[in-house]
Amino acid sequence: MKKIIVDADATPKNALEICRRAAQEFSVGLVTVASFNHRIESDRHVVVGNAPQEADMQVVNLTAGGDVVVTQDWGLAAMALGKGAKALSPTGRIFREDTIDFLLEEREMKARFRRSGGRTRGPRKRTAGDDLNFKKSLYYLLQA
Repeated sequence: MKKIIVDADATPKNALEICRRAAQEFSVGLVTVASFNHRIESDRHVVVGNAPQEADMQVVNLTAGGDVVVTQDWGLAAMALGKGAKALSPTGRIFREDTIDFLLEEREMKARFRRSGGRTRGPRKRTAGDDLNFKKSLYYLLQA
């Protein structure tokens, strides 16, 4: 059965609520995954430890072809795509196999820049437009 899997460590509450409504509307499962440091209210929530990448690995283990994975992590999105799932950011960006390599390369370049003492900008403040874009993209992927 198709399901929505949310990397809930960094997914805003608004996006999580949109996922809840979409799961009910499309009659699909909803699984949230987060470390024990986060308080997530979900019918099917998987709590993991606080080790680096532990939540990501649990998301990958739960993912099957046709699922929709919600994450801000480009590396996790790439792994989900590799398993035949669809991947979506909480701002509504649909990750695609033909562009994910570019995003991973960009991530690596920024990490190198920061390791050498450079500074990069953090994420911008979430807007109502982000919620709308996320909902449109999520519903599009669930209908596909």
